[in-house]
Amino acid sequence: MRLLAGFVLSLCVATVLPAAKTLDFYFIDVEGGQATLIVTPSKQSLLVDAGWPGFNKRDAERIKAAAKSAGIKHIDYLAVTHYHNDHVGGVPQIVAMLPVKNFIDHGPNNETTKGAKELSEAYDEAVKTGNHMVMKPGDKIPLKGLDITVVAANGERIGSALAGAGAANPLCDAAPKFPEDKSENARSLGFVLNFGKFRFVDLGDLTSAKELNLVCPNNLLGTVDVYLTTHHGLDASNPKAIVHALRPRVAIMNNGAKKGGVPAAWKVIKDSPGLEDMWQVHFAIAGGKETNVPDPMVANITEDNDEGKALKISASEDGSFTVTNTRNKYSKTYAKK
Repeated sequence: MRLLAGFVLSLCVATVLPAAKTLDFYFIDVEGGQATLIVTPSKQSLLVDAGWPGFNKRDAERIKAAAKSAGIKHIDYLAVTHYHNDHVGGVPQIVAMLPVKNFIDHGPNNETTKGAKELSEAYDEAVKTGNHMVMKPGDKIPLKGLDITVVAANGERIGSALAGAGAANPLCDAAPKFPEDKSENARSLGFVLNFGKFRFVDLGDLTSAKELNLVCPNNLLGTVDVYLTTHHGLDASNPKAIVHALRPRVAIMNNGAKKGGVPAAWKVIKDSPGLEDMWQVHFAIAGGKETNVPDPMVANITEDNDEGKALKISASEDGSFTVTNTRNKYSKTYAKK
């Protein structure tokens, strides 16, 4: 009887144990720009880029809505990958809606056009509302419970491989030579995030030459579970030698209806060894049905660009994760490996 009572008690305890808390990603629709909100189990937050300015505060409102859904009222860290309008332009608007404690970037804007100077001035004013942190390759973004390593910033990359990475990359020999890119894209801040056994990579808008520098002749990054397609899925980025070396289980394409999701890049990603699925923020009009994923896995399928639906990932420390399309509530879980 004593053994039976103990068994029953253990069953009761098991039923009341809280579910393990997840690391949540919100890939917010900013119409071909970037705004990715990452919320830790302890409710710390990292917003990567803030979309476009203007549009009646459209992007800032969408970010604010995602923050409300995540149960947060401020942003702990706002990381700006680089100084282009679709990434940094929305910073002043979001700062007016949500307090931002820390601003992260790669240092000063390297572009000097009139528009670039105006972007920098607006961003610099916003930064005055919080703490400013300039990141170099190898630095850590200090969110509790995560290991987030900056792997590229201001045109430089990490000097040594991440833990468990560093193997020779056989894809490098056949990789084409890409021209030097002197724009802010090539200076993007990129990072690899570890949450237990779950791994995620975001390389901003790095272009092909800089991407290959991270994986050739040796793969300094290793493999990942989720790959946010670089540069919105444009073919100026996403060369085979990096995408296939990363071997993502899932790719998230943060494209717009008429920006990104280029068929050539889409095919490289889709053919990546080990890829289980690709999900898209938008149906890419130029791709047609042949180079877009099935509609259930596309957050925004109409051409008017007004739905503003997001993709969400909830990841567990054991490496398992679930992707959910907020448009239709379709979700798929990827088991731990």
